This record gives sequence, C-alpha cells and structure tokens, in this order.
Amino acid sequence: MGDKSLIDALGRQHRRFAGVPRIVSLVPSLTELVCDLGLVDCLVGRTGFCVHPRAALRGVAKVGGTKDAKLDVIRRLAPTHLIADIDENRRDAVEEIMEFVPHVVVVHPRGVDDNLALYALLGGVFDRAAAAARLAADFAAARAELAALAATLPREAVLYPIWRGPWMTVRRDTYIAAMLAAAGWDTLPQQASVRYPEFAWDAPWLAGVARVLLPSEPYAFSDRHLAEVGRLAQRPVTRIDGEMVSWYGSRAIAGLRYLAALRRQIA
Repeated sequence: MGDKSLIDALGRQHRRFAGVPRIVSLVPSLTELVCDLGLVDCLVGRTGFCVHPRAALRGVAKVGGTKDAKLDVIRRLAPTHLIADIDENRRDAVEEIMEFVPHVVVVHPRGVDDNLALYALLGGVFDRAAAAARLAADFAAARAELAALAATLPREAVLYPIWRGPWMTVRRDTYIAAMLAAAGWDTLPQQASVRYPEFAWDAPWLAGVARVLLPSEPYAFSDRHLAEVGRLAQRPVTRIDGEMVSWYGSRAIAGLRYLAALRRQIA
C-alpha cells in the first residue's frame, strides 16, 4: 500500500523521489508552488505564462504554453518529473509526455481546501514535507480569517466574467467559484451544462446578480471595460485581481487574504 497523500488526480500512486529531481511545470500556479517549496533550483522547464516569482524564473527554459507545450523541448530537457493540471493542459499532450517522462503528476483542485492535499502531494513527492507543512499552516490561518469575516457580512450573488466575445463565466463547481464562495460571494448562474458557460446579457438569471466582479485574467479586462460592463449589467462593477482568485497552490494563501481585504473595502 502506498501513501494515500501521494495519489494524484488521475488516481496514480507516486512515491518520494530520493534523488535530485528535474521538474517541468506546465501550469503557472504550480510553478510558483514548486518555487515556494524550495525547489527553484530543480525547475528546468516552465511555460511562457509561468511568470511568478519573476526573478527566480529568468533562467528557467520555456517549453511553450499551457495548451501548446513543445514536446520536443521537454524531451531535450530530460525531466524526471512533469506536473500538469486537468483543466489547464491538453490530455493528449500529457499522455504523450507520459511515454518519455518517468514521473508525471496531474492535479485538479476544484475546492479551496484542495490546496492542502496539493501541498501534501508535491511536498511528499519532492521531499519537502516541512515546507509543505508551513504552507498548510499559513493557509489555515488565512482561511480562518476569511471565514470569520464572511460570517459577519451578507452573502452576495455575483457575476464573474472570464471572457468577452463571447461573454463567458464560471460554473459553481470551479475553483474560482469556490474561492469567491469562501468570501461570501455566490456566483451565478447556479447551474450550467459546462464548467465555463457562455451567457447573454438578457439572460433571466442575471436579475439575481447584485454585483459584477471584473477580473484581470484570463481575459485582460481593464479599467476601460468598467463602463461597458456597467452599462450592460446595470449593476455595480468591481475590479478584482484574477490571479488571486484563480491561482491555487501557494498563491491561494495570498488570495484568501486579498479577498478578505476586498470584502472589507467594499463593505
């Protein structure tokens, strides 16, 4: 029987790696987590979207994007490990990578507390249990602070657009929606057939929206979009840092604190 904390999102059992790993990360938030676990010197490849921590990543080779990773580049880097995400990366590419990378770790956080399992998984695989435990403690403190604040404020139904042309939002079983729910913001629509549904501004369920949260990513909404969305929604529109809501891993700790500060500011 293997360590149950080292089972990834595909149900694959992993073990603690005894040597010095060579890691390729195909997800920006996982790259940041690898660095925060003290493994920056073991990181040999990352996507062009992996930009944090900026200074530490300058010397790390780029292997393309999250959806179009360059398999020939990854092969030449000879990694011992590659880490990927079910939502962020293409399944066919990851399956092909599995043919030449010895250890492929696939994750799929969908709830806020899934971060704890993520810390345990990567901390266990890469023998960074102490660093993972420190992250878990910081996460628990930030989670408790936000929960205490959210309990004092009324819950609010929100729209969280993630794209424009077509307009798209998030379903409630996504990580983004879970982070917002932790802050007392319940995303609409309540149900959808796909995790990232398109919507029209005359949809009946929009009548229940009290506020629009306009993020900085994945679509680069900026201040110039505030007036447009305000006119379409006829609701208050608040700018929000998309990285703080959608990036899991170590960023979730800062994200929980950021959401607490934003709720206080609005209240």
